[in-house]
Amino acid sequence: MGSADYVIRVSNAPSEVDSRAWDVLLATQAHPTPFMRHAYLAAMAESGSATAATGWSAHFITLHRDDSLCAACVVYLKDHSYGEYVFDWAWASAYQQHGLEYYPKAVIAVPFTPVPGTRLLAVDAQARAALLQAVQAWCESVNVSSAHMLFAADADMQSATDATWMARHTVQFHWHNSTPSYADFDQFLQSMNQEKRKKIKQERRKVAEAGVTFRHSQGADISAADWDFFYRCYAQTYREHGNPPYLTPDFFRRMAASMPEHWLLFVAEREGKPIASSLIAIGASSTGATGLFDTEDRVAYGRYWGAVEHVDCLHFEACYYQPLQWCIANGYRRFEGGAQGEHKMARALLPVKTSSAHWLQHPAFADAVQRFLEREGEGIQNYLEHLELRTPLKKPA
Repeated sequence: MGSADYVIRVSNAPSEVDSRAWDVLLATQAHPTPFMRHAYLAAMAESGSATAATGWSAHFITLHRDDSLCAACVVYLKDHSYGEYVFDWAWASAYQQHGLEYYPKAVIAVPFTPVPGTRLLAVDAQARAALLQAVQAWCESVNVSSAHMLFAADADMQSATDATWMARHTVQFHWHNSTPSYADFDQFLQSMNQEKRKKIKQERRKVAEAGVTFRHSQGADISAADWDFFYRCYAQTYREHGNPPYLTPDFFRRMAASMPEHWLLFVAEREGKPIASSLIAIGASSTGATGLFDTEDRVAYGRYWGAVEHVDCLHFEACYYQPLQWCIANGYRRFEGGAQGEHKMARALLPVKTSSAHWLQHPAFADAVQRFLEREGEGIQNYLEHLELRTPLKKPA
């Protein structure tokens, strides 16, 4: 069964897609995340964060049968490679050197959000395959150089492999709770080797001795003042690294209004004054056919942080130790630390392979990229094996 067996629609704005039908379909997927909710994608566009003006032109491709939504995804046409976290700058450079245009390209992803999860929403494998077929046909019709599905779930990757898209892998670092769950942070520390355990205690002590304390707020309890302070921290950190912030203040206002249940905010204070904050996303499980989401999935995602004052080791406390302590106290199973960052291993976030899939129109470049990916894949596998030898956890007795 191919895409011809469905009614295919291409919409250029999230408002043109039934939000409830989208979320109901997302709810049935094996690996949903809050970042694929209709409200999240709509906020990206409507806040001015991911728009044609910023190089993210959204197109929602949906497959229908008898007016029922059977499959859906969002494809962005892009004239740059910023905000993706799967790097293809060398591919773009090679195209340019051969007098070819790499941009625009198509990206099936969540803007600025390197979190693995379902990208192709579908009622079954046949619908998923038909959706990818429709995406590729649309890409050919608008004459893009290539299409890239980033941080995809296993079912998405299977459909891509079946369609002869090329697989690529990267490494992230995730923390996993024990079974049974750790009783508290101290018990978690006991799972680590002496060197790493000592290091964490020293880092936490430095922050405490600097007079810094933390408080956290969740969901609707996050005040407007705390959201504003968080954005000040977030924007300042980006600018200190020489970049404007990707996300606008309005994006976070929309998150507070439309998806409050998915957010957890930590605020660091000294002498009663806020000096830093970190924002964590939580949960993605569904209550079923209603398309509503709660936090029963017990997954947390490290997203953004920033500080207006420097305190030694404050970043580690705000971004890792406070969230992990909260995850343990609340029975969360996993904490995903975001893209890259080998230093996270020292905080017991262990290496995990993530996947993307790529299709290039130009046959010769597709062959060259395939050979490159085979070599790169061997390097990634060797890297993972090397990291596993450096585990911060105690070795079994």
